[in-house]
Amino acid sequence: MVARQEDQARCPRWRPHRQRSVSGLAEHNTGSGAVRDAHRFDEGALACWMRQHVDASAGELVVEQFKGGQSNPTFKLVTPRRSYVMRRKPPGPLLKGAHAIEREARVLAALERARFPVPHVHGLCTDDAVIGTWFYVMDLVEGRIFWDAALPEVPRRERLDYIDALNRTLAALHAVDYKAIGLADYGRPGNYFQRQIERWSKQYLADSEAGRDPLMDRLVAWLPTAIPPGDETAIIHGDYRLDNVIFHPQEARIVAVLDWELSTLGHPLADFAYSVMMYRMPPEIVPGLAGADLARLNIPDEADYVEAYCRRTGRRRIEHLDFYIAFNFFRLAAVFHGIKGRVLRGTAASAQAHQRVEVLPELIALAAEQARRAGMQGEGV
Repeated sequence: MVARQEDQARCPRWRPHRQRSVSGLAEHNTGSGAVRDAHRFDEGALACWMRQHVDASAGELVVEQFKGGQSNPTFKLVTPRRSYVMRRKPPGPLLKGAHAIEREARVLAALERARFPVPHVHGLCTDDAVIGTWFYVMDLVEGRIFWDAALPEVPRRERLDYIDALNRTLAALHAVDYKAIGLADYGRPGNYFQRQIERWSKQYLADSEAGRDPLMDRLVAWLPTAIPPGDETAIIHGDYRLDNVIFHPQEARIVAVLDWELSTLGHPLADFAYSVMMYRMPPEIVPGLAGADLARLNIPDEADYVEAYCRRTGRRRIEHLDFYIAFNFFRLAAVFHGIKGRVLRGTAASAQAHQRVEVLPELIALAAEQARRAGMQGEGV
């Protein structure tokens, strides 16, 4: 459902009520609290839109902002009957092609029809007059989000099942017939690595406020020369990792995959290699498994994780895995570089954006190390 200006009716003035944020293990990223000053909007207009397009009997609306959401500000909407999530474009000047929340809403709706685990989308609003930017509203899915790939909250005997569910769900995504669910034009099939390297390189080079880094410059030059042969096309998530999925409250089963802002049509091995990054990511940047005693933790090692995906997708093996991982480290470094630029411009959406900026040099060094493993040579590598 898309609501435009002509759909909006006059609504009475409304006074917001807020709840205190919920504390917990993942409060730094999933806790919610008062809407930050830079992201305030007319909550009365949103309440009116909700009654017209989501739930006519929604009643009083409580709005809080999630602390996560580096790119698109994300909000918790609480009504007397139930809770929702709203994602919106950030205010202020935006890079061309970024923050396309309408694409998120579209892929979620299509994947729900394919019975893939995603939140239900209730409506997309493309009328800036409502709250100042485009937004969409979806279900708030109850369950568990784990921020540490070592899964300290999960009993040791069950950890294999949770990591396997992560693997199985990604393989299921790559098996979805994107043409059959109306996503044939969701991206350009073919040449995914070439296009993505060009896109993130341009975005990195264009952000003069965030500055340049010699190792990033070296990656920009090397990556296009090392793209492996062969091509495939599937729906790819683009940011598939443990903390972007919601597990069932009691079972090792994923009930929703979140954060589709980087999704497109692309090479499934790029998407899979991104999830493999957890094995090479130190806990200081994004809580990963580098250096962990996997046998003691009862977590499958990288080779077992790769073998399980190959088995599910009919592959004998994955050649050039180091390149695919190097590409993803570069892409993540480019994302963090973009966050640095938004921090400097005052448009960063997340309360944790400054932490991303602090670890950017280490992330760039990791990207260069993975590229070296894939064959990159040169001074400073």
